[in-house]
Order: sequence, then structure tokens, then C-alpha cells
Amino acid sequence: MRTVVFDLDGTLADTGADLIHAANACFGARGLGDLLDPEADKGIGMKGGRAMLTAGFTRQYGAADEAMVLEDYPRLLEYYAENIDVYTRMFPGAVDAITRLRNAGYAVGICTNKPEGLAETLLSRLGVRDLFDALIGADTLSERKPHPMPLIETVKRLGGDISRTVQVGDTITDHKTARACNVASLLVTFGPDGEKVNELQPDALLTDYEELQDVVADLIG
Repeated sequence: MRTVVFDLDGTLADTGADLIHAANACFGARGLGDLLDPEADKGIGMKGGRAMLTAGFTRQYGAADEAMVLEDYPRLLEYYAENIDVYTRMFPGAVDAITRLRNAGYAVGICTNKPEGLAETLLSRLGVRDLFDALIGADTLSERKPHPMPLIETVKRLGGDISRTVQVGDTITDHKTARACNVASLLVTFGPDGEKVNELQPDALLTDYEELQDVVADLIG
């Protein structure tokens, strides 16, 4: 079966602002105010909670105290879980495009480095969980992207064919995952890295979800 596997943050949904607000809540609790900007620092948000805390503390102190990062990380996750969809929205056209893929007979799943529980919560809150027949998160297996295991397992759970799979993502991590599995790499240009993803030389670029089915068909039929 032809299979399309999506990353989540920065690919399907614009999650950056809620992630940054979670980090700023931790900084605020320490009396530091907002150290990260929800727009300018979206790219940092996509790198995960520890990366956001490290960036903020480095901005404030010139270097990050690992003990402070470790102390605040559970607080960040707790705040984020409670406020996961305040600003987050699916990218324009994503829902309709994925629906069209499903109707055309493609198997569709998600392989993300977001913890599985948070991914489940976010997709349910956004009302799109039923669009995806498999979900692998950062903590589902013993490995996470760019190791090939999560993508291979996602395709397996979808009943798909790894040789007829497209990995859709927005970062070098997604691209490396695709290459590790020898599958087509399709990178979106509307994520935090924008047009710079073209420097990774993916098999194709996606500038608008309206084009998704045509691009996928060109890659795997």
C-alpha cells in the first residue's frame, strides 16, 4: 500500500507559539519574564523543551545551568499539556489535503519526536486524530527520529510498503529519517526553516497543501 507519513510540529500544525509560551511560563516563575519570542524563536520551539530552556537561560545568563534545565523541564511539559492548543492550528489546507489522500487510497500516519501522549492530546483537541491510522511519538519506541526504527514501525502499523512511502517533514531530522529508510523525502517550505530546507536536497518541496496529492503521486504513484 502507498503510504504517507507526516511529522507533526511545523509540518501539519503550527505549534511554535504554544511551545514558546510554555518555556516562558517557566522563566516567568523564576522572575525572569519572557525570554523567548513566540514568532522570532519558533525554530527553537520545534527543537523541544530542553532546547527552549537552554536557549532562554543562555540568553539571560550567557550560559545555561543544566540543573535549572532539568528542574524546569517537567514544569514546561505540565504547562504545555494544559495549554497545548491555545494558539496552535493546522496549517491551511492540511485537513482537506489529507482527507483527499485517504480517499485516494493512501495510508496516512504520523511519526513525530513529540512525546506520544502530547501528540495524541493535540491531535484530539484539534479534531483530527481520526485522520491518522498510526502514530509513533518520541517515547513510543526505544529510538526516535532520525533513527529509522520509528518510521519503519509507523509504516508497518499502517500496513504499508516502505518502498512506496513518502516522509513529509520540515527539518533536517525528517530528511535524515527518510534517507535512513531509503524513502522519498518531501519537505514543507512553510515550517520554521522556510525555503532553507531546499539546501537539504529533498526529493520534493511542498509550498502549499493544495499541491500535496499531486506531489505525492509524482513520488510514489
